[in-house]
Amino acid sequence: MSEPPYTELDVLIIGAGFSGLYQLHTLRPLGLRVKIFEAAPDIGGVWYWNCYPGARVDTGSECYQFSLSSLWKDWNWTEMFPGQNEMQQYFHHVDEKLDLKKDICLNTRVRSAEWQECEKKWIIRTEDGTVVRTRFFFICAGVNTEPLIPKFEGLDTFKGVWHHTARWPRNGLDLIGKRVAVIGTGASGVQVSQEAAACASKLTIFQRTANPCLPMRQRKIYTCTAELESNKKRKEDLYPAMFRRMLQTPGGLAYTSVPQTTFSVTPEERHLFYEQLYAQGGVGLWLCGYSDALTDRKANDEVYAFWRRKTLRRIKDPKVAEKLAPEHPENAFGVKRISLEQNFYEIFNQDNVELVDLSENPIERISEDGIITKDGTEHLIDVLVMATGFDSISGSITAIDIKGKNGVTIQEKWSQGTHTYLGVASSDFPNMFFTNGPQAPSGLCNGPTCAEVHGEWLANLMKYAQTKHIERIETCPEAEEGWRQLVFGINAMTLFATGKSWYNGANIENKPFEPLSFVGGVPLYMQKCQEVAEHNYEGFVLS
Repeated sequence: MSEPPYTELDVLIIGAGFSGLYQLHTLRPLGLRVKIFEAAPDIGGVWYWNCYPGARVDTGSECYQFSLSSLWKDWNWTEMFPGQNEMQQYFHHVDEKLDLKKDICLNTRVRSAEWQECEKKWIIRTEDGTVVRTRFFFICAGVNTEPLIPKFEGLDTFKGVWHHTARWPRNGLDLIGKRVAVIGTGASGVQVSQEAAACASKLTIFQRTANPCLPMRQRKIYTCTAELESNKKRKEDLYPAMFRRMLQTPGGLAYTSVPQTTFSVTPEERHLFYEQLYAQGGVGLWLCGYSDALTDRKANDEVYAFWRRKTLRRIKDPKVAEKLAPEHPENAFGVKRISLEQNFYEIFNQDNVELVDLSENPIERISEDGIITKDGTEHLIDVLVMATGFDSISGSITAIDIKGKNGVTIQEKWSQGTHTYLGVASSDFPNMFFTNGPQAPSGLCNGPTCAEVHGEWLANLMKYAQTKHIERIETCPEAEEGWRQLVFGINAMTLFATGKSWYNGANIENKPFEPLSFVGGVPLYMQKCQEVAEHNYEGFVLS
């Protein structure tokens, strides 16, 4: 069979979420032939796919946006923590202002990519048969985009309806009066459970690991003309400094921990400080506390003890409370991603809500009518919600059949351990770069901040390649080994090294247990990237 017609590009980008859109915006001024391939029917990345009941951002809206003044000047959020619908509206606003869709191919999923050394190009094939030859290949597929669906025995026999939260039907799913089961208590599990508890005849929540949630303190904002006018002036004064500040904090947010350590202050001061952070809502108790909270276990235990006291008071049944907020938690506080909640703990006081602790009573199999646990109980259900997470950070890359210069796939290369340089490139895969990928601050950094940091750095690399007439860029194995050791070394200095979570691949069977995020923070990461650029992209072979 002959090859289908192909398109020649300078850069092909996968993904039309924050990273892909910003990368397109930065590359256009260079005069490059650049396109985005997006599998979804619309832009927005994870905020297209996450349309389950209650889907909501858990970062404050002012930080969760691009820093371009042309975008924020006439955009006003309506909620402190925007829902999925408002996020979609925001992405459409971005497209309207930057005119991006003309270079985006929607409903286009990349099936494979193969490097051709003789041409110094990537051959990209999509599921619909499109073939593209491109000089550079950018993967901006996101941190949590490859759904993890456990292989439960009998799932194919279930007569009810089941969906992963990241593949929820676009026209919704009626949960009113239904018997609903939710497996998982991460962010999506918490959010969908809160909605289901209000309308389901019975809600059974299957908890795999107790994971602390903090109060969201959701509220409407800028609800009248006077407030909108006041906010316009406020943004002009505040936002430029706020966005600069976000590049100075570890999480790429407008706030960070205080310099004091936990036990350098009196117990009374510490208690009042925790109360203040808790009352503010959001991630404050996790990320804005004392500077040693994520490096010293005793300091971490203080935060957890405070959170636990607060949480136990909200749950009437002591046995249920102990399962949700155990005295001896499996992980240190915050080494698994903290979720935000609105009334999650209160729903367990309702007669129609039941908690099943899978650490004591695991799922044996799925039956035609429900879920059978080890104790022989059959939990009868109509709807099964898989809030079971993702093959995070690296999974969106390894899910694509990507063959490098020696015919080895990226999945094969990383099967025994992830190797990257600066978290943006991997040896044996010339002219291929990724954003929000493994060994960058991915997952621990505010998404839009990371998108801009990576987007600007890679655009500057492309500009350098243009100026120097460089056709091929590949990282050295020695450079990526040095980066790997730095990532591991910094991680070992923190409590993240002790936890089991998607931050280190612990949620995926046979995935190497290793730090997938650079936990040194955005400023240090930017410094390292800048040093490489200033030394003519040391660590890369340019030809």
